[in-house]
Amino acid sequence: MNWNEFILEQELPIRLGFFFGIFAVMALWELFAPRRALGVSKAVRWANNLGLVALNSFLLRILFPAAAVGMAAFANQQGWGLFNYIEAPFLLAVVASVLVMDFTIYLQHVMVHAVPVLWRLHRVHHADLDFDVTTGARFHPLEIILSMLIKFAVILLLGPPLVAVLIFEVILNATSMFNHSNIRIPVAIDALLRLIVVTPDMHRVHHSVEDDETNSNFGFNLPWWDRLFGTYRSQPRAGHRQMTIGIRTFRQTRWCSWLPGMLAIPFVGKISDYAINRRQWSEPREH
Repeated sequence: MNWNEFILEQELPIRLGFFFGIFAVMALWELFAPRRALGVSKAVRWANNLGLVALNSFLLRILFPAAAVGMAAFANQQGWGLFNYIEAPFLLAVVASVLVMDFTIYLQHVMVHAVPVLWRLHRVHHADLDFDVTTGARFHPLEIILSMLIKFAVILLLGPPLVAVLIFEVILNATSMFNHSNIRIPVAIDALLRLIVVTPDMHRVHHSVEDDETNSNFGFNLPWWDRLFGTYRSQPRAGHRQMTIGIRTFRQTRWCSWLPGMLAIPFVGKISDYAINRRQWSEPREH
């Protein structure tokens, strides 16, 4: 058995092992060193957020049984993509592929804030009234499917090594749980960490109810894209303990904390402008 065959056969156990391992670590960290007091029943939120995760995992396995690693194998077999056309050192191809895929996630994140119909889907992620490890995997099924299709397109164009796709998937999943966690990290350590990875304090700003704060810190893994493209914001105005998490127009637990409401959010209400345009702070509006 060669290396690619091993990756194809063991992709799911590897990803699940990292998921459950990182989830357990972050859940315990939240228990012993929380950053904020939670405002909604943890049992209700976790049951419904994880229920959404289970639903998404089920749908993805039905619709895309080969997943991203399988698409990379297909591109490799067909000779499609940049790294199947040019000869590049293996390590360079792996590193470049991970960086390109991470940048794509950044651009995709900006896009779902900029396009009204996509913001409808992404509101499910932002409507969580609290911010903890389960928020990191809380996405509407339609957004998850869209994300997978975008990932497939990038893989076909890039032709990355299979190991690069597996590394990227593991890192993205792990850092999403890390940077959505309700954990306390000393300020000095956080300042150093956010030079190389998106920290919980950095990403929590993105989940602020304030429009200009929501439209900042789009990175999920690497923090460099926000600094490079001017979307970086260091801290929330109200401070991490006092800031309000969520969306102004969705404050009721029936929408924000229960699975049927989450699934319905994209089809509720109107969006009159592009979310990304709201980059200036204004006094809170009544809704």
